[in-house]
Amino acid sequence: MKPIPFTNQFAKLGDTFYARTQPTPVKNPALIHFNASLAKEMGLSFDEQDEQALAALFSGNDLPDGAEPLAMAYAGHQFGNFSPQLGDGRALWLGDLVGSDGVSRDIQLKGSGQTAFSRNGDGRSALGPVIREYLLSEAMEKLGVPTTRALAAVTTVERVRREQLVPGGIITRVASSFVRVGTFQYFSARNDIGAVTALADYVMERNYPELRIDEPPYAAFLQAVVSRQAALIAKWMQSGFIHGVMNTDNMSVAGETIDYGPCAFMDTYAPDQVYSYIDRNGRYAYNNQPAIGLWNLTRLAETLLPLLAEQPEEAVEIAQDILQTYQPAYVSAWLDGMRAKCGLTTGSNADVFADDQALIEELLNTMAVNNADFTLTFFHLSQMNITSSEADNACRDLFDDSAQFDTWANQWRARLSQEQSADAERQTKMYNTNPAYIPRNHQIEAVIRAAEDQNDFSLFHDLHAVLQDPFTVQAGKDRYMLPPEPEEVVHQTFCGT
Repeated sequence: MKPIPFTNQFAKLGDTFYARTQPTPVKNPALIHFNASLAKEMGLSFDEQDEQALAALFSGNDLPDGAEPLAMAYAGHQFGNFSPQLGDGRALWLGDLVGSDGVSRDIQLKGSGQTAFSRNGDGRSALGPVIREYLLSEAMEKLGVPTTRALAAVTTVERVRREQLVPGGIITRVASSFVRVGTFQYFSARNDIGAVTALADYVMERNYPELRIDEPPYAAFLQAVVSRQAALIAKWMQSGFIHGVMNTDNMSVAGETIDYGPCAFMDTYAPDQVYSYIDRNGRYAYNNQPAIGLWNLTRLAETLLPLLAEQPEEAVEIAQDILQTYQPAYVSAWLDGMRAKCGLTTGSNADVFADDQALIEELLNTMAVNNADFTLTFFHLSQMNITSSEADNACRDLFDDSAQFDTWANQWRARLSQEQSADAERQTKMYNTNPAYIPRNHQIEAVIRAAEDQNDFSLFHDLHAVLQDPFTVQAGKDRYMLPPEPEEVVHQTFCGT
């Protein structure tokens, strides 16, 4: 196998940060999809490799030269309860490298067998979660949401036992970092301040190199993570995305969406929407995500207290001051994005600008009580004109009581009269903000059923192709825009364990 130019900086931190583990071979891996464009961004070429060779590589059967497979150690709060040792139970970090674009990335297999952290699990992944993560992570990238990426997916043919025997799969995913809040918690729980310091230095060097000029750097580091996380969760909320399991071990300190388990995009807008089967009490419901983001960041701040100041009281005060910036940063990022989704761009009039949040919240409230589809509401809003209601029907028909939408639309048009741009210019901007296509739950389920039940990946390839261009209406792909029929509604989603 052609070597990959790994630099393996994380492995140099020392064996307290991980457990070296080899992937467990599978007999007959088959390639589902290889992300050639991402490989090119990373400066990797597999042109000489056929599908069989790629399947061997991305199943872990044939590791590239230079790989140092290891399972990362971390802890985490799971649904509010602290577990001092979790770690990669079915993932293996292969190495990191600097791409031809100058970006550092980690490469990781997920579903490649047992590790020291598997906790009696099989270390495998069912095929369904591999498909879900591949489609959703790559869709998020095209929607402009910071995310881990999918480099390849294979089916192992071998069956794994969940509630029943199901086909297995392995995904190769890429991130700017796989370090989590829970990674810091792992060493903090052991009072290993040296390891916490080394980890913070590593993350800053890797993901926040600009902070090395700051004194003290660790306060600047916490501030940078807070800012990125506020911006990320604002993007989730603007997209109607529900992560499903916002445990601290599922929160990247690099500000990327990570660990696509029982995640989902909303169809009908419901602020208290929960899909995850394991979230019985709605802790990670859609409308709770911003607050949980702050809760998780508070746990990160606790691990960094010894680095912020010598005196505990001073350290706590520094952390509190930084954490207090989260809410205004989130609201600002959310409002900027939602204003763009509604075509509102003029902010010179302070009174008008201040009223925008109330106007947007009124739309969301009207959507909620009228069972309007989240994505299609904003997509069809993009088609509407300032001076005419002729193009309103596609949007207003989404509302149980269209008269309530009409009332809001009148307020919206009054606000648009403050804008300087013409309809065509505004509509173009809105079309580039409001997608026509998202990875809808019923479509993902149809792809999984075809793959698991019939070994048919044609639906996967078709949906993946559509999601690569989510803002453009594609000929013959209308079905991918549509919400589910009543019998197609997915009420619960599941993680891969």
